[in-house]
Amino acid sequence: MGIDTAKLDAIRATMSDRGVEFMFAQFVDMYGRPSAKLIPAERLDDLVEDGAGFAGFAAGEIGQLPSDPDIAAMPDLDSFTLVPWQPNLARFACDVTVEGEAWPYCPRTILRNVTGEARAQGYEFKIGIELEYFLVQLNADGTIEIADKLDTLEKPCYDMAGLTRQYEFLTTVSRYCNELGWGNYANDHEDANGQFEQNFEYDEALVSCDRAIFFRYMVHTLAEQYGRIATFMPKPFTSLTGNGCHFHMSLWKDGVNVFLDEADPRGLGLSEAAYGFIGGLKTHARAYSALTAPTVNSYKRLKMGSTSSGATWSPVWISYGYNNRTQMLRIPAPGRIEDRTVDGSCNPYLAAAAVLASGLDGMANKLDAGEPNSENLYSHSYAELTARGLRSLPANLLEATVELEQDDVLRAALGRTRENEEYIDYYVKVKRDEWFRYHEQVSAWEVREYLTRF
Repeated sequence: MGIDTAKLDAIRATMSDRGVEFMFAQFVDMYGRPSAKLIPAERLDDLVEDGAGFAGFAAGEIGQLPSDPDIAAMPDLDSFTLVPWQPNLARFACDVTVEGEAWPYCPRTILRNVTGEARAQGYEFKIGIELEYFLVQLNADGTIEIADKLDTLEKPCYDMAGLTRQYEFLTTVSRYCNELGWGNYANDHEDANGQFEQNFEYDEALVSCDRAIFFRYMVHTLAEQYGRIATFMPKPFTSLTGNGCHFHMSLWKDGVNVFLDEADPRGLGLSEAAYGFIGGLKTHARAYSALTAPTVNSYKRLKMGSTSSGATWSPVWISYGYNNRTQMLRIPAPGRIEDRTVDGSCNPYLAAAAVLASGLDGMANKLDAGEPNSENLYSHSYAELTARGLRSLPANLLEATVELEQDDVLRAALGRTRENEEYIDYYVKVKRDEWFRYHEQVSAWEVREYLTRF
């Protein structure tokens, strides 16, 4: 595909008008961590033509060995982003290539491939992403605490005083989202002390994932400027609700939402295509949780029981139904499915690729969604729900990798890499290493629990 010269000329004019002097050529590794080079604006044509070179092995988990040739981060012109707090800086989200070929370990490329399969069937996948985060401060002893010492309510969700104390920070983020054209429409104090969510409009999956990466970077950067730390870690505090990254999903064809059916006899406003998509999500949830909840800490958010507010808001039972936050899949409005397994540590590209592949499989094979569930699943015991045939999500990252390893649909969707290896095998290897590094650590809880028992 050639360079879109009209688009490039428009970017060049915008950079000149804005006084942009530097550009980030940015890509992400398996963990969703943004890496970048800072490129002078006068080298825009070189960047677009040749990309920015990196020693891939040094840049994180992106399938490279020290002996491999450099990766090149090729900018997507559609991702051009003016950095609101630094007027002379812009950013491009990039696709990773090696020796002129798409690099199959690149998470953005993996999502491109899966959305390309959907597009071949006439579908456009759209997502709204809800990113929750805490504002904390780091203590000298390495512990963390809520940055706002007055944020101590037992049920602080939507607390007006808590929003007011963070007004300058939250409104700065909101203004920047709107300057970027994202359409920020709400800014909430969330369920936990010190926890916030700032929502922007949904868009095509790749666009939304690019924005999610930039949003996390923006919130981290601004928090540092305010003398705080922002964390999207799934479960930073034992007794408080964790950070979700809920996906609100729909499929579109010729500008029409194919998930929408106002005459739905089940009363959810969903089409048969949507129910097939739900069937696919339910079928593959235990496997794709390794991608939507991809860290050791994720499974401390996805837990039975409750937190200090009385609810985890992160259901572990594989179910769907109505506007009900105790279900894994909530239907908040006609024509839309919310997946609540996704958390703040996810690589959004990989998570989106996994849920889309799962849903498309459900549609293609007419996988049964079953009946919607209207119950409060927090009010039933583990024994009750398993006796009724409900399945739960994996209990930990190791269990999730076992499920992912055995899922042929996700294997095919995430593709093959070097020497006929499949990306799933590479991913599982990295994540199992993460699990074992964690599991080898002796925690303070273990010392308290076992030191004098035996």
